Amino acid sequence: MVRRPVAVVVAVVLVLEALGVAALNWFLGVVVDRQDMSLAGLDPDMMSTSSKAGGVVFGLYFAFCGLVALLVAVRDRPPAGFGRVLLISAAVVHGLLAAAAWGLVGWPAFLFMVVVLALIVLLLMTYDRHDGPAAPAAGPRDEGPQDQGPAPVSGPPAPTTP
Repeated sequence: MVRRPVAVVVAVVLVLEALGVAALNWFLGVVVDRQDMSLAGLDPDMMSTSSKAGGVVFGLYFAFCGLVALLVAVRDRPPAGFGRVLLISAAVVHGLLAAAAWGLVGWPAFLFMVVVLALIVLLLMTYDRHDGPAAPAAGPRDEGPQDQGPAPVSGPPAPTTP
């Protein structure tokens, strides 16, 4: 089965991405703080603090998504409830980041984002498959002589006039 290895790979990639995003935003905050320059009248200390806070928030978000993927791998069950919503939102975020990376950073960053998006979607889709045969339709199946087959599609005949 490919489900558990995909979930483990997604967990590792998301945790590494969480560390990378947090470190990059922290570094950008330090750079802004050391330059001590204003951008369009904004306070440099505020920009530095918000860059660091954004890095921590996004880092925790991706780390939590990685934890959900790791729990999926350990339990070998599909994500449910909030975990499923969290993984779907991570897929949407990676799609948006891929679109922004294509225009701003270049094709290597775009390719990385698309690969992570594909891994998350693969994780969500492999656990949605039903391994057994299709479930029977509602209602009794073999009732013996009373079974007349499917119900008629058309209604009763129209009344005629004399």
